[in-house]
Amino acid sequence: MVTFLAGGTGTPKLLAGADDVFWPAATTVVANTGDDIELGGHLVCPDLDTVLFLDGEVLDRETWWGIADDTAETHSELTRLADAAGLDGGPRYLPDDAQTEGRSIARWRRFSGVAEFMHIGDRDRAVHVTRTSLLDEGQSLTAVTRTLADAFGLDRTLLPMSDDPVASIIHTPSGPMHFQEWWVGRNGVPPVEDVEFRGAERASATDAVLTALDDTVVIGPSNPVTSLGPMLAIDEFEQALHETTVVAVSPFIEDTVFSGPAADLMAGVGLEPSTGGVAEAYPFADAFVLDDDDSTLLDVPVVRTDTTLDDAADAERVNRAVETALSEVA
Repeated sequence: MVTFLAGGTGTPKLLAGADDVFWPAATTVVANTGDDIELGGHLVCPDLDTVLFLDGEVLDRETWWGIADDTAETHSELTRLADAAGLDGGPRYLPDDAQTEGRSIARWRRFSGVAEFMHIGDRDRAVHVTRTSLLDEGQSLTAVTRTLADAFGLDRTLLPMSDDPVASIIHTPSGPMHFQEWWVGRNGVPPVEDVEFRGAERASATDAVLTALDDTVVIGPSNPVTSLGPMLAIDEFEQALHETTVVAVSPFIEDTVFSGPAADLMAGVGLEPSTGGVAEAYPFADAFVLDDDDSTLLDVPVVRTDTTLDDAADAERVNRAVETALSEVA
């Protein structure tokens, strides 16, 4: 049994070649929910959905977001209507008092759907409508995710990190903003001054997640700040990682990041944007998988390989390295 911690595109790219190394039926994926937002009244869970669409064999592998060949008629019409009405597309937050009203799972991250700033495909939207409707019927996010996983035919078990709201808030010279506003709405500007995981002090890991963390844990090459940070901000979650075997794949080659905003975010929270900084962020890691060209010296066992993840063959190679690292610390 093995549990992957997933956020962004790094760990999903690793999962794309994991089946021949880690049996899917014996694999659990715990996904970050700090990136979730409520958009136009619908709860969007990007990191859950990337794994859902990947294992459901419908993921857009060009963007690693949304459903391949999806139409976007509703999204286009929302933009057209806003233009015709002279409405600013935003990102448009709902009023402050609305941020903590309604379904609790969406607290601190409620956006208007006017000319929605995040591209949502039509089939993709159907998932969000279904998820939100089941939540409104009284189900937990864990239960709803299980239902959606069954609908997409997943063999792996997919879990949200918590049924409680944790929102990744980026603090900048222009004020605080949700991660999705900073990354999607503003293309990663202005500079990061700090990152807050709002709600983490009151959130808890579910029994299902804590059970999954009893197994061996693999952290793929995801962003350690906003992909893993919301999980680690939940005390019992991080404590569980100190009590199990953990292997992590660095998203860096020394001080060069493969993709995404990890370097800016790490620098913003006082971590060196490098493999060394990743190791500092993961003090519970028992071993690391690093790229062949990464000469970083760590105090734990290291297995090196080509950590490029351009296709399934690449991903299988890196999973084999993870398997080797696990055998060294098991």
